[in-house]
Amino acid sequence: MIELKNIYKLYEMGGETVTALEDVSLSIQKGDFTSIMGPSGSGKSTLMNVTGLLDEFDRGEYLLNEHNIGDYSDKELAKIRNKEIGFVFQSFNLMPRMSVLENVMLPLVYGGVSLSDRKERATEALEKVGLGDRVDHRPNEISGGQKQRVAIARAIVNQPTVILADEPTGNLDSTTAEEIIRIFQELNRDGATIVMVTHEREVAEYTKKIIHLRDGRLTEEEEITPISLLGGDEE
Repeated sequence: MIELKNIYKLYEMGGETVTALEDVSLSIQKGDFTSIMGPSGSGKSTLMNVTGLLDEFDRGEYLLNEHNIGDYSDKELAKIRNKEIGFVFQSFNLMPRMSVLENVMLPLVYGGVSLSDRKERATEALEKVGLGDRVDHRPNEISGGQKQRVAIARAIVNQPTVILADEPTGNLDSTTAEEIIRIFQELNRDGATIVMVTHEREVAEYTKKIIHLRDGRLTEEEEITPISLLGGDEE
């Protein structure tokens, strides 16, 4: 589904070249729930941005659904980002003047979907994350955990190839964080592919694979049996 081969990402800072990613190769398969871990400055967010086509890489190869994204124009990459990749950020990134429903509809607006279909699909996405009764609220009228649920609904509304979550529990208390992780596990159980950046081992242990980064290099890939929050619904 996603394959990165020998990826390098360089930055020019103060006349010096800084290597943010060095020779990183990894594969994300359909149905994976993968976390990316590492200390501050290890390259986690850079790797997430490259994977999400938000940032260009300098060397290497990136295959998405067996297509080499290096062959695409900026316009084509923007279309791929909108349709194939769902983003969930630590700071939610919701539009404050829009309703919850309108926030979730945004990716569909950019995709040229009709208004009636946008409303239907956005409502279904909100129901999936337990917010079917909050469609007319604005972001300042709901809790932090509910804001993150809205962000997840927005990420899944286009049925993307992969959901990328950058520290999605970083601004939440532990109980609310577990609620968000449970939603991710439910989505993954239903077939969603998820890649999550976290600096917390206890959060990574809810995923199926942990990728460790240090100084821009992939140091270890760890297959684990995840801690499940699904209880009896897992079957």
